[in-house]
Amino acid sequence: MDCGSKSATTGDGRFRVNANGKLLDVWLLVRCLSCDRTGKLTVHERTPVRSLAPAALGGYHAGDPELVATTLLDPLLARRNRFTLDWTGAWRLHTPSAWPDQPWPVEVEVVFDDPVPVRPDRLIAQGLGLSRNGVRHRIKSDTPLHRPTSARFTFTVLPGAPTGLALAG
Repeated sequence: MDCGSKSATTGDGRFRVNANGKLLDVWLLVRCLSCDRTGKLTVHERTPVRSLAPAALGGYHAGDPELVATTLLDPLLARRNRFTLDWTGAWRLHTPSAWPDQPWPVEVEVVFDDPVPVRPDRLIAQGLGLSRNGVRHRIKSDTPLHRPTSARFTFTVLPGAPTGLALAG
């Protein structure tokens, strides 16, 4: 944004489409949370009209909320426009109220309803009430636990965790 803030909101989730002959520019309009000014994120620049899918073009004109969300989640758009999404508070690990009565180790599968990137070690630590050091010692997974992911993954809770530990629900 012009004010130097890195905080923005999608505002009304509107696209602006500008035609120049057979070329289109498409921007997603955003509003700064600090100064309330409107800015734009470049979605397409000098793109031939025929190269855009008719459904996408219609979605840009209609301000389709699903297309707004998909556009904002595109990592290439974020890199090109130099922004990151703030996912603070956007996820939580749904867990049972008590440890299951099954033999150790316990295998857990994590599935995402939405593509929210999260570091698995932070998700597990918060969801199971463990420290990140405890996660390092008690959790085994083929997925790197320190790299953000939004893909389904599994992990194994090894013995040593208190069996009376109440999990966050």
